[in-house]
Amino acid sequence: MDDLASPDHPDFARRAHENQARLTSALQPSYDVIVCGAGSSGSVVARRLAENSDVRVLLLEAGGSDDADAVLNPALWPTNLGSDRDWGFKAQPNPHLDGREIPMSMGKGLGGGSSINVMVWSRGHRNDWQLFAEEAGDPRWGYENVLGIYRRIESWQGAPDPKYRGTGGPVWVQPAPSPSPIALAMLEAARELDIPVFDHPNGPMMEQVGGAAITDMLVRNGRRHSLYRAYVRPWLDRPNLTVLTQALVRRVVFQGRRAVGVELVHNGTPMVIGARTGVVLSLGAIQTPKVLMHSGVGDRRELETFGIPVVQNLPGVGQNLQDHVSFGCTWELSEPLAPRNSGSEATMYWKSRPELDAPDLLFCQVEFPVPSERTAARGVPAHGWTMFAGLARPESRGRLRLQSTDPAAPLAIDASFLSDARDVTTAAACVELCRALGNAQAFRPFVRGEVMPGDLKGDALDRYIRDAAVTYWHQSCTAKMGRDEMSVVDGALRVYGVDALRVADASIMPRVTTGNTQAPCAVIGERAAEMMREAHGL
Repeated sequence: MDDLASPDHPDFARRAHENQARLTSALQPSYDVIVCGAGSSGSVVARRLAENSDVRVLLLEAGGSDDADAVLNPALWPTNLGSDRDWGFKAQPNPHLDGREIPMSMGKGLGGGSSINVMVWSRGHRNDWQLFAEEAGDPRWGYENVLGIYRRIESWQGAPDPKYRGTGGPVWVQPAPSPSPIALAMLEAARELDIPVFDHPNGPMMEQVGGAAITDMLVRNGRRHSLYRAYVRPWLDRPNLTVLTQALVRRVVFQGRRAVGVELVHNGTPMVIGARTGVVLSLGAIQTPKVLMHSGVGDRRELETFGIPVVQNLPGVGQNLQDHVSFGCTWELSEPLAPRNSGSEATMYWKSRPELDAPDLLFCQVEFPVPSERTAARGVPAHGWTMFAGLARPESRGRLRLQSTDPAAPLAIDASFLSDARDVTTAAACVELCRALGNAQAFRPFVRGEVMPGDLKGDALDRYIRDAAVTYWHQSCTAKMGRDEMSVVDGALRVYGVDALRVADASIMPRVTTGNTQAPCAVIGERAAEMMREAHGL
């Protein structure tokens, strides 16, 4: 790419804006492919398909632009939660959390979750991808092939590691630069507990039982480098890629059992746009099942209850909801220490029981207090840090339910955190390990003392866990890939029983990956685009 064509060239923004203004002011009645959702997977699918100049791609996004300091400044990510860039989902009262209603933030706008998240790049564990391959019946979902995809798409800025890291791809990945002393202290604390420390978290560390490392981040030149910015933004000046914001997808339009377009509302105006080759749903683990159900794809009994004509009976739509649930433990700093980068620079994966062969616990150190609405009442220090740690492989499963025939009405979200007793046992081990880390010798120069939970046992610890539980914002698995009766898509991400409709986002995961879900969503997008090109000669 020459300098003039580079998205970093001063002239690029003008050319891209003018091109998209032309394309969106003269929407076509149909496109080759419609990709619904410009998030971590949809951005990848749209770009990869648009690389063929003969393919006309329409990328629909319900939210707006990502050109805002709250998005691009890594330190400001918390300000997006609860803003107009957040869908603002809330789970129903959970009897396993003493009736608490947990907010379930998800990104709304160009970049989706990759524009409001903490920018962590975590590939998942080897075992995750082996499970994907087994469920799909396709070895291309397996770890070795996926490792090749990661190498191909990365532009790694750390120490050279050609076995695990790539340097020529669109995704700018770097270790957190100049990390905080307390991030480095976390690595030393891990060593004190005989937990291995690695140069980066996306190599051997996630092929074994885990370890600790400085976090890999999607930050470039001090600014967020979302997957939308990595994949779609450099293509905005192309005549065959139209990106339409403020476009809320209501339904997939079927002709018989073939998806032929989508019904959407753009800036308040309803419209239908056709898709000649296919439709891809990349709306996330809540909106994708919602659109499927309103389109007549889901559990027959539930659809008929609301008078929705059944196109395909798939009882797994909206089932199997998973998320990493976290329990924050907090320490008071002995003196103020400003957060650096995103404020989350050290990560760790470890196991709750010695006999495990892979980590089932996830730890992200956060350089400021992160209480729940319940634990905040215990007292939050003015200057402190949090071990934001939780269940990497939860056993609890939730579900989504329709509440209305109106596509604008919200779903009922039954997250079911801690509904499986095994998760409570693992959570107790997680909290104890947090306390061992935070109270290790390595932190003594920086902390005044532990604020919460303290040395709790039995019912008191159980109560703390239920009060502290919050989402990691990794909602997934609600349209799972597989071959059993509860599967929604096959190994090629095609929705069972219909034609020309695929799903590409975290909802297709059979099990939530071990770690942050942004990087696996990029792989899901890459695999979806690859299989569509193969199937349709795109």
